[in-house]
Amino acid sequence: MSIQSTLGALLGAILFTLSGVAGAQDGVTKTGIVLGQSVALSGPASSLGQAFAQGAKLYFDRVNGEGGVHGRTIDVVTLDDAGTPATTLANTKKLLAQGVLSLFGYYGSPQLTAAYPAIKDSDVLLFAPMAAADEFRGAMYPNVYSLRPGYAEEAAAITRHAETLGARKLVILHSNDGESMAALDSAERTMTSMGADLLLKAPLESVDKVLQARPQSVLVISEPKGAATAIRTLRDKGFRGPVYGFSNTGESLLAELLGPIGAGVVVTRVVPKSDNFKMAVVRELHADMTAAKLGKPNVYLLEGYTAARIYVAALRSAGKDPTRAKLKKAFDSMVDVSIGDFRVHFAGDRVASKMVQLGVIDGQGRVRD
Repeated sequence: MSIQSTLGALLGAILFTLSGVAGAQDGVTKTGIVLGQSVALSGPASSLGQAFAQGAKLYFDRVNGEGGVHGRTIDVVTLDDAGTPATTLANTKKLLAQGVLSLFGYYGSPQLTAAYPAIKDSDVLLFAPMAAADEFRGAMYPNVYSLRPGYAEEAAAITRHAETLGARKLVILHSNDGESMAALDSAERTMTSMGADLLLKAPLESVDKVLQARPQSVLVISEPKGAATAIRTLRDKGFRGPVYGFSNTGESLLAELLGPIGAGVVVTRVVPKSDNFKMAVVRELHADMTAAKLGKPNVYLLEGYTAARIYVAALRSAGKDPTRAKLKKAFDSMVDVSIGDFRVHFAGDRVASKMVQLGVIDGQGRVRD
């Protein structure tokens, strides 16, 4: 073989190897697709993060069991950040170094803010974070594609409901974690702009101070356990007016913690009710949970399951050889489509759904529409 032929063969081999590495770095191989997730599997928000991750895994496992997407199985590498933003950033850097097609299903607005610089100037998308700070839906975060609307939509729904009850005088009790503070900021801006009379905002443990303000309604912003403690104290001290919670308060999880004392508490949800069997995505979740011998679904399991189902639909649309660019185009092309009866529309602000529903806890500790 001539020197020229030998060099040509060697160069071809090197180029082939490099192309294979580049493909792997984008999280796509001949047999698999790798996604990266940093989420709170421990710490105060773990009841939300674990449920979301479990719901997503349930659907991805279903797809993998059916042969994957265009012959590739989906693997989600999930790292625990315990709700700590600095750890979220460190996890994100690890995931990117490992090679992922995209990031998926993070939890927390401060966590997302911390991690975003790692992908800001790249083509890596972060899909379906459980982070409802309003700014993620604007031009500053073009790599973020959300399933859920922002807290402004939730605050507006609560304000309208309180208005129908004549409960304009409002007090907000809140946790001091980053997600709750993001929700507090949005609630204050939105509710006052809609005419609510915000008498006071105070930490969760300030129930006595809240009652002294003589509110007509109370909004509690916290993860489920903290919210349940505050609501129980409110009721024990005689407050009988309407009590509201945002989606991070955890509807069905909150109902289980409160039982009958939660009667009349109204909580927003941004996915369908987890026992609304009119929705195909809910029926499928229940069937998969039964087959896997898991427990009772909740809204966070359903959110993760729904997010995974939307992601798979985009992957299928991206074709047999998905890339980050093709994946982005697939999401952008989802305009008012039904994914298991859940309407998805990413055009404009990269938000799949603006749905906000209100659920009320009844005297048996169950959630009603």
